[in-house]
Amino acid sequence: MKAPATAATADAPAAVTATYLGTATVLLRIGDLTVLTDPALDPAPADYPGARPLHRTTGPALTAAELPPVDLVLLSHDQHADNLDPTGREVLAGADLVLTTPEAAERLGGRAVGLAPWESRKVTAGTTTVTVTATPARHGPEGTEQVTGPVTGFVVAHEGGTLYVSGDTVRHDALTEIGDRFRIDTAFLHLGDAHFPSTGDRAFSMSATEGAALARTLGARTVIPLHYDSWDHLAEDPARITEAFEGDPGSAGRLRWLRPGAAERL
Repeated sequence: MKAPATAATADAPAAVTATYLGTATVLLRIGDLTVLTDPALDPAPADYPGARPLHRTTGPALTAAELPPVDLVLLSHDQHADNLDPTGREVLAGADLVLTTPEAAERLGGRAVGLAPWESRKVTAGTTTVTVTATPARHGPEGTEQVTGPVTGFVVAHEGGTLYVSGDTVRHDALTEIGDRFRIDTAFLHLGDAHFPSTGDRAFSMSATEGAALARTLGARTVIPLHYDSWDHLAEDPARITEAFEGDPGSAGRLRWLRPGAAERL
């Protein structure tokens, strides 16, 4: 049986707004609770060396100084700069709570708490309480986990609805269970079809076609694309996302684009 879409006990559903900052970073306001996802907030251009070097081409729509105090950070993983960069780490350090993978929580320390897949935690700010559940994610083809490291997605159940944030993941069988367990109202899907010269045709995030197929599997009422811009390794034309959703009978009409920097009610 699917879990109910509501989780709090307030008399009226909390208003929910989302502000897209770029890549995988979204500022959510759920009633009295302020949530930030994957804070990558360095100005651009910026380069990040490593086994697979990253190059940021466009900065965030809001700077760290323009953000309100953050109650909760939902961090897919801490090892790649397009999900957590130096400026993002400063913001993360000031948040009341960080939910992430157990491995990332151990590295980060402080207020970071690790959740294993399907583990939940209630979070309260003011009169608003949500239940956050970690969901499966895999940041690349099967067999690359030792290279990419563990990642997680999140379901956030609140009074009035349920949000899903996929985290950096490719589409794989374990994601099907999310739709079995929850009625998803809005799904924030990390797309971009991430590729690197050193790894050939292997993808490290969902393509537009895979995102449309996952939306159909989840039964999400609305899908908001994330993780499709601002970096060289996210090379799929964003127009493909619209084409893929319009061309998938089970996903047509679900897609919603957020304007960078603008708070929009969900």
